Amino acid sequence: MRELSVWAVEGIGEVRPGDDLAAAIAEALTRSGRPAADGDVLVIASKVVSKAEGRLVAAADREEAISAEAARLVASRPRADGAATRIVETRHGFVMAAAGVDVSNVPDGYVLLLPEDPDGSSRSLAEELRERTGARIGVVVTDTFGRPWRQAQTDLAIGAAYVRVVDDHRGTPDQEGRTLTVSVTALVDELAGAADLVKGKAGGTPVAVVRGLDVVTDDPGLGVAALVRGAEGDMFRIGSDEAFAAGHAAGMRMAQALRDDEREAQP
Repeated sequence: MRELSVWAVEGIGEVRPGDDLAAAIAEALTRSGRPAADGDVLVIASKVVSKAEGRLVAAADREEAISAEAARLVASRPRADGAATRIVETRHGFVMAAAGVDVSNVPDGYVLLLPEDPDGSSRSLAEELRERTGARIGVVVTDTFGRPWRQAQTDLAIGAAYVRVVDDHRGTPDQEGRTLTVSVTALVDELAGAADLVKGKAGGTPVAVVRGLDVVTDDPGLGVAALVRGAEGDMFRIGSDEAFAAGHAAGMRMAQALRDDEREAQP
């Protein structure tokens, strides 16, 4: 029988720009009486990673910060307050609301951006924590996402290192002997969701330990970048309003081209 244990790491405290996050986590693990063990996955909220890396930046306008962090607008809908909810693709390739720009629990006049390189941050943290704890651990860095077809939000992985990112069941038989063709489980996202159940959103516990899964690896791997869907496989590349506008514009151009052709054909 397989068993999974998940618990929040208490006592990390407020993280500030320039802090040694790996040291703070390692010390909190030691004080907790539950030190890291081989095979543990440390699931870390991106907010503390961003703070430690100095991604807290002055910004008079959150909307300007979102625009600066966005590589592409996916969809935009007006809100009752006169602003717009924007779903964008970040420079990392993540499709999410507001480019992950956060204003909760940050000083007035500042915004918190996602880590510059979440997979790179995960690698650095994993290697430092392996050295400090002596344990063969993996790291997953998470942030909160909405989902296109469901209400509410959940945590997903935005960075990972020394942990198996997916479980690929394609080519294996199901219980009826049929070959599976599309079953690929996003392990790091499931780890993110499990950890969020104990970390919470306002509990001051940005790190959780997941123990009991055989997912830790001896090399850093490709990270979450391997999960980002490219344009060629994206069936919903833009929002419905944006798709309608693009189709309408294309129709208008075609109609104008036909009128131009008719005028040229007249004697």
